[in-house]
Amino acid sequence: MAHPTVTTDNLPDLLDDLVDRVPGAELAMVLSPDGLLLGASRNVGHELADQISSVAAGLQALALATCREYGSGNVRQIIVQMWRAFMFIATTRGGAILTIRFSGEADAGDIAYEVALFAGQAENNLPVYLEPAALHSTSG
Repeated sequence: MAHPTVTTDNLPDLLDDLVDRVPGAELAMVLSPDGLLLGASRNVGHELADQISSVAAGLQALALATCREYGSGNVRQIIVQMWRAFMFIATTRGGAILTIRFSGEADAGDIAYEVALFAGQAENNLPVYLEPAALHSTSG
C-alpha cells in the first residue's frame, strides 16, 4: 500500500488517518524539538496540545541528555507505559517529535512499528531542525 507524503500542510489529515487506522491510537501530534505544535489529530484541543507538548519536549530533552552522557547515539523512541495508556515519542532524523497516545490494551509491538513507520515517512518532508552547537569549556 502506498502511503501519502507527509508535509506540514497535510499533517493533521495524516495524523487523523494514523489514529483512525491503528488499533488503540487515541491521539497524535508532531512537534518541533522545542515543543511547538506542528500538527495534531482532530481530537486534540489547545489545552491538551499544550500539556502534551510540554511533557513530550521535556521527556525528549531528558532522553537527549542521557544519550549525550552515555555516548549512546541519538534518541529513537521513548515509551511511557501507564496503567491505562501508552505514550510513544519518536524523532525524525530532521528533529521533529512524533507523539502518539494509545490505550493500555494496545499491542506495544504494533505501536512501535506504526510509530517508526510514520516517523520514517515524515522525516524527509517535515522541517529540519539544526542541533545547537555543543558548548565547549575552555580552561585558561
